[in-house]
Amino acid sequence: MDVIFEYRQILIEGTLVTISLAILSLLLSVVLGLIGAFAKLSPSRAIRRAGNAYTTFVRSVPDLVLMMLIFFGGQTFVTQIGAVTGLWGYVEINQFVAGVVTLGFIFGAYMSETFRGAILAIPRGQIEAAMAVGMAPWQIFRIVTWPQMVRFALPSFTNNWLVLVKSTALVSVIGLHDLVWNAFSAGRSTHQLFSFMITVMVIYLVITGISDLLLRRIDRKYSAGVRRA
Repeated sequence: MDVIFEYRQILIEGTLVTISLAILSLLLSVVLGLIGAFAKLSPSRAIRRAGNAYTTFVRSVPDLVLMMLIFFGGQTFVTQIGAVTGLWGYVEINQFVAGVVTLGFIFGAYMSETFRGAILAIPRGQIEAAMAVGMAPWQIFRIVTWPQMVRFALPSFTNNWLVLVKSTALVSVIGLHDLVWNAFSAGRSTHQLFSFMITVMVIYLVITGISDLLLRRIDRKYSAGVRRA
């Protein structure tokens, strides 16, 4: 444990990077998930096909492959555009940005299915009643759709979030100094890799445990009326 305490600073820094990466990726995935859900429920066939293509593509390609494609392929693609147009030179994508974009893009597809199922679980009669009293679409979403969608989506949302937190370990392969990268570097230099990986496991358990408690509180809040009924 002495060596772990000695390297505590880089472990703390890596943990903060991991948490920041997870939260920003979650925010992006929620935005993409809502867009994807409404696209899959759109009356337009073209929009529905685009939404289905997005979720099918993400679920068919391994996360690590997407990470590599966005980080390395994205740099090459943007640089080539700059060379053709003459607007810019070589572009280097930041590892943190690449991680956020990749994880947000991946879990946006899973969130799309989560939100789509939650919206379909809302009784259609409630939407029709809101339209009948003259509510605008944004009012229907804020007052009728959103509160119930959150309640129906929370179980699957919780699972997606916990898997996203674990998936942040993937960014270590592109050189981001997250918790796994820092712990692996410290463990390799001290020849105590097992001890550092055990520490990483404990830190991830703490993060997911706290997340589970917070999401349970949110679930109780949105289910209060249902329990009373």
